[in-house]
Amino acid sequence: MKQETGKKRILSGMRPTGRLHLGHLLGALENWVKLQDEYECYYMVANWHALTDHLDTKDYQDNIYYIVRDWLAAGIDPAKSTVFVQSELREHSELYLLLSMLVPVPWLERCTTFKEKVRDMHIGKADISYGLLGYPVLQAADIMMYKANAVPVGEDQLPHLELTREIARRFNYFYGEVFPEPQGLLAPTSKLLGLDGQKKMGKSYDNYISLDETPQETAKKVQGMFTDPARIKLSDPGHPHLCNVFTYCTLFGPKDAPAALRGDCAASRIGCTDCKKRLAGYVEKFLAPIQEKQKHWTRDKVRDILNEGAVKAGKMARATMDEVRQAMKIA
Repeated sequence: MKQETGKKRILSGMRPTGRLHLGHLLGALENWVKLQDEYECYYMVANWHALTDHLDTKDYQDNIYYIVRDWLAAGIDPAKSTVFVQSELREHSELYLLLSMLVPVPWLERCTTFKEKVRDMHIGKADISYGLLGYPVLQAADIMMYKANAVPVGEDQLPHLELTREIARRFNYFYGEVFPEPQGLLAPTSKLLGLDGQKKMGKSYDNYISLDETPQETAKKVQGMFTDPARIKLSDPGHPHLCNVFTYCTLFGPKDAPAALRGDCAASRIGCTDCKKRLAGYVEKFLAPIQEKQKHWTRDKVRDILNEGAVKAGKMARATMDEVRQAMKIA
């Protein structure tokens, strides 16, 4: 099926493993919102992908709601983008199965993402599931299903996308030109350090501020942030370039905040506690418009959006699978 809009098509998604946080907003969501005017966008809740390392599904339905609610509150427009849940389209599993017949195991074993997941999960070879090893094939199926021309990625994800390109080339070699080779759409990435100042913000590290934190919760989390390690006493001059709190102020405060704060900190006119109070106010003000829009997106409204998205995505998925079956002579 060709693009109805004449625009190039992209697909991206997130796994429903918890609430979205500031890292998601700066690292992906803000870019997704911008892409809507330039591309035909498919945004997917990747709940099958979540099963590769999160087998406890008791919170999945709630997480799906909160993720999509936050996408919509952040500016994803269902009139411009197709929003859907992966598992509601069984065609993804069929294409995943068919592609898995083409992919040599060494391709998957050398995948950087696979190695990182095994390392982070602290598991041995005997505990690696087929689903975890085949994660990149499922991801390729997701992308290829919608014949995405591009995928928004960070530089660290380019090798993973290249595997999708290899799978598309291999399919086309055996069965004819069916799939485009998706290009990497490098996003202006923001590897926002978590509140600990050590690791990238993430749920697993408990170093995050979610998009629905209350002002009280935000203030408490900000007060626990690490500051300038070289500043021991209030009278010591600060080193803003070493301080994670200052970095956050540059991201979430008003435009003139960094210059004023840099001078106050370096001249010992402000202490770390007061600086954190400022930051908490900045984050609260930054999140206020999103949190106001969150109230609008009730569960029923989100479900309506997902139902509409499943119908639209399903039309594309069925057309792709008809073409795949015919190309493979299994129709």
